[in-house]
Amino acid sequence: MIQTREKTRSFAAAVTLALILSFVGALVAAELQAIKLNPPDLKRGLPFMQALSVKASAREFSEKELSLQDLSDLLWAADGINRPAENKSTASSAMNAHDVRIYVFMKEGAYLYDAPKHELAPVLAGDYRSQIMRARPPRPAAPAAPPAGAAAAPPPPPANPPVQIILVSDPERFRRGTPELKLEWGALDAGIVSQNISLFCAATGLKTVPRASMDKDKIKYLLKLADTLNIFLNHPIGYAK
Repeated sequence: MIQTREKTRSFAAAVTLALILSFVGALVAAELQAIKLNPPDLKRGLPFMQALSVKASAREFSEKELSLQDLSDLLWAADGINRPAENKSTASSAMNAHDVRIYVFMKEGAYLYDAPKHELAPVLAGDYRSQIMRARPPRPAAPAAPPAGAAAAPPPPPANPPVQIILVSDPERFRRGTPELKLEWGALDAGIVSQNISLFCAATGLKTVPRASMDKDKIKYLLKLADTLNIFLNHPIGYAK
């Protein structure tokens, strides 16, 4: 009987703590203001074939913050609404589900891109960019044995960029399909958004690299994501160092 009471109290305490943390998180997010983005500049950037010729992955970035126009154009290119009458965007998605959420981590906090409003909705105040990145896994050992006592260190994560984009798919946005198919469609849709980001950066002189290495548990905790959501890719983005 005593053990049952203790378990009940522990459970109640855990629930209370979770509610408090959720409330505090909501208050912190409220400190951030929504960012109204500029209309996209549709005349900027290199011609498509030239953009492909310079497209490359970058792992060093300037600490200079992105301008509002660069941020606005970047997000519109990623998955902005380009045909409002049809509710269709720059990135194709299975069944026009718009399943990919674009979370943007910056110095002042984390935001969620609202494509129909073309603005950033506040999610979390504070700088968490360095906490969500992971180093790339080490490459397979070369055929030649390393010197005795030497251990190859894993490559470091990219330098802390001004913007970190996280691509998350919500399978519940699909109207039909098995869980396996929804996972596959979500991965493909995230890949399309990722390619839009990479091509925009190549065309406008920004630097980025698509990455699968990230601390997904940390991201889910920070953003309070449901377990049903699938985190697929992240993009560090900035100017050339």
